[in-house]
Amino acid sequence: MKELLEVIAKSLVDYPDAVEVSEKEGGPTVVLELHVADGDMGKVIGKKGRIAQSIRTVMQAAASRENTRVIVEIV
Repeated sequence: MKELLEVIAKSLVDYPDAVEVSEKEGGPTVVLELHVADGDMGKVIGKKGRIAQSIRTVMQAAASRENTRVIVEIV
């Protein structure tokens, strides 16, 4: 899960070395925190949050295959 989010985020930003993903597990729910450079925040969120919502949708689809729930927080 963590690796998938890293690949998606690194393909969107100008500074892929600044992308960091931290994972917190709490039972059946996994919380993934995505950290990017300040200048890349807009590229990850997108207009009206459309890219962020797309990232969350892909991550939820991947999590459903593993019978877990995922929450993506962009920090």
